[in-house]
Amino acid sequence: MSVDFDKLREIFLAAVEQPPDQRDAYLNRACAGDEELRRHLAAMLKAHAADEGPLDRGAIRAGRTGAYEPGETPGTVVGGRYKLLEPIGEGGMGTVWMAQQTEPVRRLVAVKLVKPGMDSRQVLARFEAERQALALMDHPNIAKVLDAGAAPDGRPYFVMELVKGVPITRFCDEHRLTPRQRLELFLPVCHAIQHAHQKGIIHRDIKPQNVLVALYDDKPVPKVIDFGVAKAVGQQLTEQTLHTGFGAVVGTVEYMSPEQASFNQLDIDTRSDIYSLGVLLYELLAGSPPFSRKEKAGVLEMLQVIREQEPTKPSKKLSTAEGLPTLAANRGTEPAKLMRLVRGELDWIVMKALEKDRNRRYETANGFALDVQRYLADEPVTACPPAAAYRFRKFVRRNKAALAVAVGASLAVLLVVGSVGWVARDRAERRAALGREVTRALDEAEGFSDGGKLREARAAVQRAEGLLASGAGVGPAVQERVRRWRAGLDLAAGLDEIRLARAADGPDDRADAAGADAAYREAFRGYGLDVEALGPDEAAERLRASGIKDTLIAALDDWVLSKWR
Repeated sequence: MSVDFDKLREIFLAAVEQPPDQRDAYLNRACAGDEELRRHLAAMLKAHAADEGPLDRGAIRAGRTGAYEPGETPGTVVGGRYKLLEPIGEGGMGTVWMAQQTEPVRRLVAVKLVKPGMDSRQVLARFEAERQALALMDHPNIAKVLDAGAAPDGRPYFVMELVKGVPITRFCDEHRLTPRQRLELFLPVCHAIQHAHQKGIIHRDIKPQNVLVALYDDKPVPKVIDFGVAKAVGQQLTEQTLHTGFGAVVGTVEYMSPEQASFNQLDIDTRSDIYSLGVLLYELLAGSPPFSRKEKAGVLEMLQVIREQEPTKPSKKLSTAEGLPTLAANRGTEPAKLMRLVRGELDWIVMKALEKDRNRRYETANGFALDVQRYLADEPVTACPPAAAYRFRKFVRRNKAALAVAVGASLAVLLVVGSVGWVARDRAERRAALGREVTRALDEAEGFSDGGKLREARAAVQRAEGLLASGAGVGPAVQERVRRWRAGLDLAAGLDEIRLARAADGPDDRADAAGADAAYREAFRGYGLDVEALGPDEAAERLRASGIKDTLIAALDDWVLSKWR
């Protein structure tokens, strides 16, 4: 069958919604002269319209004991209530059909069946493992299992919700989603994979074709499908022991992690899915995976490239892409602006997920998503360019033979000195960047304080303190500024507590007024502002210099009232 399954499904679903007398006209417009597509649609609509045909009656009378013709055709009934309409997908061990469920409700579903002749022990065990994996999960962004059973010839099947969507990359391009919108659509995919990991399931085949996007109430919703090569962590999905055969590679080559691209996959963990998510985000931003089969002829060569070759940054791949104007147009922007958007933090985020050393990747899918959310909120991301020393080690590892011949003892000394200089410069640049973030956070705190938003000001100061703790390079003046802001906000919180206590006890309570007088005196002195001992002019000047002057003035008014009481 040479027709486009996705297009076939879209037109069929739309045709079902048309009034019967308008379907032919709609199909003529939608097919645009494609006779093969028109013929398949006619067969699907005929099977859909038939309430009960010979195949239906035969299946019901057989009661799952009659003969079952291998190689299903449209109209075949599975499980007594699922009428197959059209194949919509095919994998190594099973075929996925769009089907009409006839009872207890009428609805369109997806039915996955083991292919005829593929019912070996290993295939059946893997098929059952996928069914059990999906049954374990309950997440809005993972296709749900609705039913399961066995065909009359014993081949198992399971029924899933029909995702009326298209691959995420195609959806983004067709709707010309901007990089920001693509990131927002990518986040729930990370959350879905995190849910699978929490259930002890590693997907192992994350790619655009397994992340479909459908519209629900005109809102795009991604759905992760096809856990056919999923691996369980710390649990057994089936009663049969399931192992990856020696010399077998599981997954789709372009989206494999380096450890998955080896012939011994006994040590695959959840960080393999993090790598595949990184490849997916790379493609959403740059238009293609970091390594494409078009560039490398053989599978073995591709596997070696994935294990050993460092991917280029998404921004660099965009800069050398032949179809950059089209890529930019599909992302709702211009080529130069697109490269500026991707260069920097988005490069860092993607490259952290694509680290060859999985210990340097994000530890969880949620950690990956959180960094994307930080970028979208204009907050500092945790990902950063690799240090010079790390880059140097990678260079040496890739060029062992050449360096062994070319580099003498004197050059080795120079390289060590140069490496130290690179590390120092990189560290200094990092500390300086963090220092600028400290100043920015303090400026934000001042703006929030001027607007009376002390809670937001406190959050900004806490961010500044965290940056200092991480090694931000700032001078003593900025450190003193952070300390003053912390002291001022702590004083503001203490003054609010005193005022709230007075309001609760009653402003006319003399004992309370005396206690408030002492509390105010102690709070102001602890802040270094002994207004009783200072002259009026100096006290006023210090109040004006404080970042919480409005709070101090209000507290002084209440203090005066306490003294009067």
